[in-house]
Amino acid sequence: MNVAVRRRAGRLLLVILVGMVLGALLTELAVEFMPESAARTFFTTSVAAAFGPLVIDLVAVGVTLGPLVFHLNFLSVIGVLVVALGARTWL
Repeated sequence: MNVAVRRRAGRLLLVILVGMVLGALLTELAVEFMPESAARTFFTTSVAAAFGPLVIDLVAVGVTLGPLVFHLNFLSVIGVLVVALGARTWL
């Protein structure tokens, strides 16, 4: 694999992860400080995608990863876009 392709894929993964964390922070702030309204419901309603536990059982060692759950909502998308714009500007 080309070095530039690997670097681009790594940056994309980093932008998505940091953006999702920023979106989760924005969601928690919206839940805490916004009054109960249609806007709060719109910003905080999420769709969850879950990946069940991955079990790797070797003879000497067994590892279980998961379940891994992604919550996607409007503020998560905004967080990813903000981080992507910032990364495009600074990187």
